[in-house]
Amino acid sequence: MGRMLDGEWHTDEEMLEHDDNGEFEREETSFRDWVGEDYPAESGRYHLYVSYACPWAHRTLLVRALKGLEDAISVSVVDPVRYDQGWEFDPDVPGSTPDHLYGSEYLREVYAEADPDYSGRVTVPVLFDTEEETIVNNESEEIMRMLDGAFDEFAARDVDLYPEGYRDEVDRLIEDIYDPINNGVYRAGFADSQRAYDNAVNDVFEALSHYDDVLADQRYLAGDRLTLADVAMFTTLYRFDEVYHTHFKCNRRHVADYDNLWPYLRELYQLPEVAATCHMDHVKNHYYRSHGHLNPKRIVPTGPNPDFVASHGRGDLPGGPPEALRD
Repeated sequence: MGRMLDGEWHTDEEMLEHDDNGEFEREETSFRDWVGEDYPAESGRYHLYVSYACPWAHRTLLVRALKGLEDAISVSVVDPVRYDQGWEFDPDVPGSTPDHLYGSEYLREVYAEADPDYSGRVTVPVLFDTEEETIVNNESEEIMRMLDGAFDEFAARDVDLYPEGYRDEVDRLIEDIYDPINNGVYRAGFADSQRAYDNAVNDVFEALSHYDDVLADQRYLAGDRLTLADVAMFTTLYRFDEVYHTHFKCNRRHVADYDNLWPYLRELYQLPEVAATCHMDHVKNHYYRSHGHLNPKRIVPTGPNPDFVASHGRGDLPGGPPEALRD
């Protein structure tokens, strides 16, 4: 898959790292500055590089859409299929775009613009400052927090996903779901030993069962308010039945088998602006065609095609979406 070393691309570098027990270890991101602290918040100054396939990039697109920041923050979308040369721009692929800033062929060229001597993985999402011509941040959790707070004056919709009175709980939830669910599916799929896989799968399904119970009598993860925790949960659940269940061997149950997680997922999908950020064709083509070590024939399954627009039946639960997102 490749990575950059001292500004040069190397296709012979192993992207996946494991500990001595075969546990997949995710490499930390490198650019960690903040709009509002290190860079000023301005409309039209910042640009997002994303993949519709990637759950981490999808988080940032969801916050941008829910807040109505499309006019304030522009976007370039890479080709969903990633081979040895890394994320590529191919506007001939439906849903993908050119690199609107530099006309780059590969995302690694954008990283080189920010740091000619960069060493590390080339990942999405990327929040890029067009004035300083540098990457501000490439950590998804931090970007979605910036989009929710730093750009409020430019938002077309009054949507607060990190509300006062809920913040400690939101922080706890995001941390709690990260390792067993968001990253847990990757720990299962990229495990390098049976023990590592078993541990990861146990974590995934214990956590899913826990949150299925939580959602039995409350509308959202933090109670009656839509928050960033729901954004973080949504992007994993959305991909689960079509990809993680089969491709990453998380096949004890489908999300559609859960009494509460499945209606919860449908309710989130049916919020205004959410479906427009969801591109299952990109998702499936990325995972099944990019991961040749897991799927050597690169054949993309045709199903199971979950019905995300079926009635969710959660209207009687307390709370609901922000007023700006109600029909």
